[in-house]
Amino acid sequence: MTGHINAGDTAWLLTATALVMLMTPGLGLFYGGMVRKKNVLSMISLSFIAYAIVSIQWVIYGFSLAFGNDIHGFIGNLCYILLPNFYNMVWPGTHVPALVYVAFQLVFACISLAIITSACAERVKLSAFMIFGLLWTTLVYDPLAHWVWGGGWSSQLGALDFAGGTVVHISSGFGALALALVIGKRTGFGEYDMEPHNIPMTLLGAALLWFGWFGFNAGSAVAANASAANAFLVTNTAAAAAGLSWMFASWIKEGKPGSLGFVSGAVAGLVAITPAAGYVEVSGAIVIGIIVGILCYNMMLFRINRGLDESLDAWAVHGMGGLWGAIATGIFATKAVSDYSGLIYGNVHQFVVQIIAALAAVAYAFVVTYILAKIVDAVIGLRVTEEEEYVGLDISQHGETAYA
Repeated sequence: MTGHINAGDTAWLLTATALVMLMTPGLGLFYGGMVRKKNVLSMISLSFIAYAIVSIQWVIYGFSLAFGNDIHGFIGNLCYILLPNFYNMVWPGTHVPALVYVAFQLVFACISLAIITSACAERVKLSAFMIFGLLWTTLVYDPLAHWVWGGGWSSQLGALDFAGGTVVHISSGFGALALALVIGKRTGFGEYDMEPHNIPMTLLGAALLWFGWFGFNAGSAVAANASAANAFLVTNTAAAAAGLSWMFASWIKEGKPGSLGFVSGAVAGLVAITPAAGYVEVSGAIVIGIIVGILCYNMMLFRINRGLDESLDAWAVHGMGGLWGAIATGIFATKAVSDYSGLIYGNVHQFVVQIIAALAAVAYAFVVTYILAKIVDAVIGLRVTEEEEYVGLDISQHGETAYA
């Protein structure tokens, strides 16, 4: 596969890849500030370890499972195992080297596994998480990536996912819900205080996520063009709208506008615009953002009221935000910025397709994650001991402390 390499497109995609890479340690800080101080190093380390595990898996066989030749619409074959003869290849349909495309897709897979660590905060055994993470990336993320971007059944159906609302956020969000159900609540959950130990750290993490998300969404145009520019602007617009709507919703209910609520809403907006970024205008982005801020805030309250310890709300923010974003793409897509239109422009078919693809991803991610978690838990155990949890994972798992 040969073709013309465009220097501008290549430079932009390399830059976008670096931006998305920064999101994984940014997520570590975002999560790290929300746990108790005896678990902050463990929480940040899980993001780094997730990045390393997927980085190796992806170049050996993960990219091939996601983007190899289609097998019955479900998974790719192993034609790209260890990336043979990729040095001089231009990725089909683009003007960038295949190796750059591999790297760009790699960082998406990495942050997906990092997001799911929300479900096991402050109680997961590191060795068990590493095994679970390798299995989850292979059997959940890679097939979903193939469905949507690798020529699988979802793309054949005509489903749209510009930058990963289904592939990244539905998979990790609903995977987190399943993992939380298997691993169980933290000891003392609902009985004593488990407040965030360092909200400024979480705010810094949110800033890095917002910054990196420009590469996440605008980079998915795989070119330095008008589509990338539109994705860049609507990404920022949706994040701002969602941050404000979450803040006002919580202000009305709780009497004060929390900073943690604002950045949680902004992240929800970033999630929701991800599948739609290349297909909607700023007007659609504003509506998508406003709705997702209110939706995810209420999903967080629902989770709390049900006593479910999906500790850092990957399900409420990423899962439900990704589900809304996928459906919203089928509502607000417009031919003013793409080749596609949605429900408000009379295209009922696209709306229906988005619902089918999104719900299939929800079911697959939840069920397979639940099964994988059950298997790992049965074989080696997912949780640390009660004593190790009491001491904190920083000491019990890493032999370190964050603060003197």
